[in-house]
Amino acid sequence: MTYALSAEAAEFYESTFVPALFAGWARRLIEAVAPAVEERMLDVACGTGVVARASTAGRVTGLDLNPAVLAVAGRRRPDLDWQVGDATALPFPDDSFDVVVSQAALMFFPDRVAALREMARVGGRLGLQVPGRLSASPGYRALTEVVAHHAGPSAAALIAGYFNVGDPALLTGLCEQAGWRIDRFTTWMSATHLPTMETFLHAELLPLADQVPAATRRQIAADCRVALAPFLAADGSVAAPLEVHLITAAAA
Repeated sequence: MTYALSAEAAEFYESTFVPALFAGWARRLIEAVAPAVEERMLDVACGTGVVARASTAGRVTGLDLNPAVLAVAGRRRPDLDWQVGDATALPFPDDSFDVVVSQAALMFFPDRVAALREMARVGGRLGLQVPGRLSASPGYRALTEVVAHHAGPSAAALIAGYFNVGDPALLTGLCEQAGWRIDRFTTWMSATHLPTMETFLHAELLPLADQVPAATRRQIAADCRVALAPFLAADGSVAAPLEVHLITAAAA
């Protein structure tokens, strides 16, 4: 599974998903790794820079393969260092950073162990945060089941792919194989908060836009309004629960 955003999608991600979900994740990740002001931090697959912006490190670099998200990041924080680069071949010398972090990205890397090895090569300690198990994420399990019913397993896999490294044993094994010694593995429950069901469905069904006919997408949206009804608040807002794993580790 690959993940790339157009300029328009990068702006949508920053304005929608960052406040709805990832800003809260970023605060928790930075608290876990606690970079000091004299330290150097690298944010791998930084997207629009939500984790890098939350960092307490004195020197922060954000790296992503997609220039569109870096353009948004650079406008938000022009004082930070933003670089285009591949997570599996980081363009930095050994031991360039004290801390390396990566949030909501490992599942998209074509070679996850290679990316984690590169992080161990350039950094001394790791903060890694990813979606957990789909089975433990009721909002997204309901969404995926509706998509599978109407559009089949390949379409459902586009939604479920966010949870592809959510099995704790798999995630632990990837880190250890790459040379990380896990200090702490924390699992917690988060939720995607959006103001209306329409906003939630527009955001979460975007991966299907070029894959599923419009009529089928309308059927999916109609059934999702029923399946996701337990996650609606009285004011019409949505809070779709999902499991999250947070790992802190040291280079072995």
